[in-house]
Amino acid sequence: MSEFVRLEPHVIDEIVAICGTAIEALKEARVIAKDLTDTRGFGEFESAQQLAAGYARKAAGTPESAQERVDQFIDAFTQLRDAFAAGGEAFLEAELDWVRRLQAIDPGSVV
Repeated sequence: MSEFVRLEPHVIDEIVAICGTAIEALKEARVIAKDLTDTRGFGEFESAQQLAAGYARKAAGTPESAQERVDQFIDAFTQLRDAFAAGGEAFLEAELDWVRRLQAIDPGSVV
């Protein structure tokens, strides 16, 4: 027997809204992450320059860097939001279709 979770329309709306809020917060974090590439102020010593270069690498330019991680989270939340939005609508349409079919079988029934 397959199990499923039924989400009420308002729950789907809440999930979509939560994802939207997370996306907006992550977009703000992206602006902050871009500032992390500014490595001025580490000093002129060779060790300071090496430290600045390492800091800049962690800020941007690799899949593990702050900017890329924030972008990855934005993409993930966007896909999640879109999936719930699309799935929720598809779910509701399918449910309404079943209600119509059941009512067509017994017009006097309340489904």
